[in-house]
Amino acid sequence: MTEIQKILYDAEQKAKQFAQAESNRVYLEEFKKSKLAILMKEFQQQGFGAISAQEREARSHDEYIELLKGLTEATKKSMQLKYELKVIEWKVMLHQTKQADRRAEMKLVNAQ
Repeated sequence: MTEIQKILYDAEQKAKQFAQAESNRVYLEEFKKSKLAILMKEFQQQGFGAISAQEREARSHDEYIELLKGLTEATKKSMQLKYELKVIEWKVMLHQTKQADRRAEMKLVNAQ
């Protein structure tokens, strides 16, 4: 496997991982809204009449806090993979530059 083939293979693998990580992050971001509503409804049924009281209780609930921790991890994973892909992109650009330099050197050698 050549250097560029390895780089492209790595890019393909990271892209798949990034897509999964990003979809997980987006899901948790959206589910956070649903979880807040579910918990607020539970607290309403427990007698918390004011919406602000329901929200306060819901946001301090252990399940909501765990969801936020999961969202933090999902965001971290997604961002890590995003920048790993960026590094691979830079490697491709560097490879292209090296190849262009090599071709230019060959032209100079052949011209002499």
